[in-house]
Parts: sequence; structure tokens; C-alpha cells
Amino acid sequence: MGLSISDLLATTYQSLRSNLLRSGLTTLSMFMGVATVTATMHVKSISEAMIAAELAKRDAPQVGIGVSWSPRRDRMPLKLEEMDVLRQRLNGLRAITAVNWMGIVPVIFQGEEADPSIIAISKDFFVTDGQQLLKGRFFTEADYQSYHRVAVIDQFLVDRLFKGKNPLGQRIYLRGKLFVVVGVVPTKESSNSEPRGLVYIPLAIYSAMTGDRTLDAIQVSPYHIRNLEKLGKQAEKLLKRPGRQLWNFNNAEDILEQQKTLDMAARALTIVAVISLLIGGVGIANVMIGSVTERIPEIGLRRAIGATKPDVMLQFILEAAILSLIGGTSALGTVHGLTVLAADTFKLPYQFEVSTAAIALGSALIVGVGAGLPPALHASHIDPVKALRSE
Repeated sequence: MGLSISDLLATTYQSLRSNLLRSGLTTLSMFMGVATVTATMHVKSISEAMIAAELAKRDAPQVGIGVSWSPRRDRMPLKLEEMDVLRQRLNGLRAITAVNWMGIVPVIFQGEEADPSIIAISKDFFVTDGQQLLKGRFFTEADYQSYHRVAVIDQFLVDRLFKGKNPLGQRIYLRGKLFVVVGVVPTKESSNSEPRGLVYIPLAIYSAMTGDRTLDAIQVSPYHIRNLEKLGKQAEKLLKRPGRQLWNFNNAEDILEQQKTLDMAARALTIVAVISLLIGGVGIANVMIGSVTERIPEIGLRRAIGATKPDVMLQFILEAAILSLIGGTSALGTVHGLTVLAADTFKLPYQFEVSTAAIALGSALIVGVGAGLPPALHASHIDPVKALRSE
């Protein structure tokens, strides 16, 4: 008849308590392995949070492509038809838009004047650029189809022209043409110059005003930032023509380089973590083998008074599991405390994640039970008669 769960736990506790040095060494070996795993996951989560915070300060990740300026008459500018080709053939494309720069143009509202930059945009520009709307709305399909003279302006221009008035629905004059303000976006910060304001107008209106059907640039945005470079190369390849010189701009190139470096560091730390766990597992296996050897008479006695093979095996597995969890929990708490201290000192974006704890403790349990299983199986198959005769 087998032992009850409570008796099995009590026996396991007494066994671990009887040899504190052996139990401590087993716990220490697992502590080191789980500490390395936990530290690796914290480094990865902090690096991802830092990259996300940096991206939040910028425009959405995108690649801009245009034709290099040339005085030659045979210069081949981009056309809307080419943007449609890219939309159909690019893989992993989230959004695509066309941009034309009108330069710095005087804008007037009721006697107030400013000199903002004017940008003509096609649909989905605010998706590729990642602009947030403060008030009003973005351009609609009807604005493009019906050539509505509407404009989206930035907050700097609101403060400069409207002096506390609600800008939505107000009429401004741009190159002598009347435009209605339908939306407001935040002012883009620049370290190179002071802001002067931005006005966005539909590309259809720009083409109607100037008669220009060409494009200064095409911007493409992927679903995942990791695909940004690949998407840019695909677009450039599709737009390339004999004699056409293209330029491209990747606004997240430095972030991608940081991400590559952090990914390499994460892989290296992962390898170290796996090795540390394996070493911890070997340590548990060695200690458990020694424990089985020392306790052969005890095993024989327990078998003689009715303990079954599963009882013996479960006790040793339970010992390994408990020691692994103690070592893993200690490592998790220690690394968490050190990470909080480092995050407060260096202003790092750290937040404890339940998934990290689950993976760390799960890996400790799996390695501990896996390492303790062979000695436990060996202990359960020891002949009780020979065990009682051993010294």
C-alpha cells in the first residue's frame, strides 16, 4: 500500500532537512541557472521597452524613396501609377503614400500670417507617418474624389494664427486659395531648427492647382519594423529604371541597428542561460546520485516495511523538484530586486512580467525533475534484500 500525499511530503521534508549541506548545494546550482535565465529575459524586455519608447517619439517606421534631382530634361520623376504597382506587389506592406513638398508658403487667417511648410499627401499618409490626431479629422475619400479644399495643420500653427480660437471649420488662405481647416496634429519636434508650422493638403488639390502629376517621394510602411529594410529594397528595385537615380531614407535605421545588437546580445545570453541550466541539472543529478548511494540502507528498510517502487521514486523526484523550486524562487526574487535597483538608478523602463516568472520557475522545475529522474528510477529498482545487507 503506497504512502499518502501528506506522508510523502513529510518524508521528503525530513530527508532534505537531514542533510542541509547537500540540499544547499543542490539549491545553489539551480539558483545560478535560473538567475541567468531570469536576467536574460529582463534584459530582453527592457531593451524592447526602450526601443518601443524611442519609436513612440518618432514618426512611424517608414522608408521614403524619390528620384535624385538632376538638371537633365530626361529626368524620370515618380508617378501615381508606380505607387499603385508597389501597393500590389510589395510583400508585408502596411501602408503606402505619395508626398509632394510645396515648400514654405505664406498662410493667412484674419490678418494673422505665418510661413509654414506645405505638404501635399495622398491617402494613408497619416498611417505611414504615424501622426496622431488632436482635433477634428483626417482627409476622407470624398476629399480626394471631390477635390475639397481642406487642410490639416499642426498645433504650432494653431497657436500662431488662431490665438485661442477653435481652428476647426476656419478658413485660411494659402497662395490666395481658400482652405478649410478640418484637423489638427501635434507639432513635430526638431533639434536642427525652430518649428515654423505645417500644413497638409490633399494631393489631388495640389495636382489641380499646379497641374503637376508627378511625385516627389513615395513612403512605404511595413507591418513589422524588422521588415523595413527588406521592404525598402523591394520598393527601390521595382522603381528602378535605366538612367533613373533614386534616393531612399529609412527613418528607423539607427533603431534597427540597436535592435540587431540587442538581439545578438540576447542570443548570447540565452546560450549562457541554457548552459547554466544544464550545469544546474548536472549538479542536481550528481547530488541525487550521491544521495541514493548514501541512503541505500534506508531505501531497503522502507521497501521492507511496505513502501512501493513508485513511493521511492516519487520521493526522490519530489526532493529534486522542491530544491529546484526553492533555488528558482530565490533566483527570481534576487534578480528582480537587482533589476529594480538598476532600473531606478539608470532610469530604465522595467516592469515585472508574470510570464518571466512562469518561464523561469518552469525551466527550473523541468530541469530539476529531468535531472532527478534517472537517480530516482535507479533508487526505485534497488533490491530491498541487498539494500538491507549493505553497510
